Amino acid sequence: MRPIKRIHPADYRPIADLITYSPMPSYQLQQVDPFIFLNHHGHQTYKPNNQGLPFGPHPHRGMETVTFILEGDIMHQDSGGHQSVIEAGGIQWMTAGSGLIHAEVSSDKFKREGGDLEILQLWVNLPAKLKMTKPRYIGKQKSEMNHIQVNEKVSAQVIAGGWDDVAGSFETLFPISLHTVTMQSGGSFEKMIPAEENIFFYVVRGKVKVSGEEVPFRNLVEFKNEGDALAVEALEDSIILLGHAKPHNEPMVAQGPFVMNTREEIMQAYQDYQDGKFGSWD
Repeated sequence: MRPIKRIHPADYRPIADLITYSPMPSYQLQQVDPFIFLNHHGHQTYKPNNQGLPFGPHPHRGMETVTFILEGDIMHQDSGGHQSVIEAGGIQWMTAGSGLIHAEVSSDKFKREGGDLEILQLWVNLPAKLKMTKPRYIGKQKSEMNHIQVNEKVSAQVIAGGWDDVAGSFETLFPISLHTVTMQSGGSFEKMIPAEENIFFYVVRGKVKVSGEEVPFRNLVEFKNEGDALAVEALEDSIILLGHAKPHNEPMVAQGPFVMNTREEIMQAYQDYQDGKFGSWD
């Protein structure tokens, strides 16, 4: 079994009136290479005639964002011409690559009517050879996602990398597995993951036991690279964000919305953004 190195509670980091918790990066954990950042927004309930999400136009380069909409919705727009509204149960996968500007706000309907909101956004680092790849965006609704019924009490949304004979819902630029796992209380599963791959394991809701330790919601588990079996038991109805991939093992310099390999590349990203090379929209 995979031994646990450390359990990291998410820090409370509100953004305007948006409830936000983040377990990574922190002073104790900079990354789980290639997973580099996670924000957990909500759960909270918005009243009618609200302002919605506060993420207006901003740039990115050198990484990817994977956004999980558990409750509520997100209206996405970017300088590549992509636009969509993804609702509860859907996923957005955006490759910033060489650079783009995007906005993530609530739909007009959500701002008008209000409702429950819970959203997670995970940043995935791109390897150096793919940092300047062409930007892309794909948004999929819940009905377009692939799922697997692992057993009577455990199911998973297969986002990337596949699970048994179920293919990932998104094609990725490098090998990476990513799933949201829903477990009923008392349910359990075991998954084989090569010891050389890093595991990203965050408890979104509920409480689970993994590698013999209890982990409540809003906690991230950091594992050692030993053993190739992951065993999980739900102590309550739970949702887990589970990913795994080989680490890039490359230098990483992150500043604001840019994630590159050197300080010079970061400065170039700011210059290119100021020069209008990331595009725009009216």
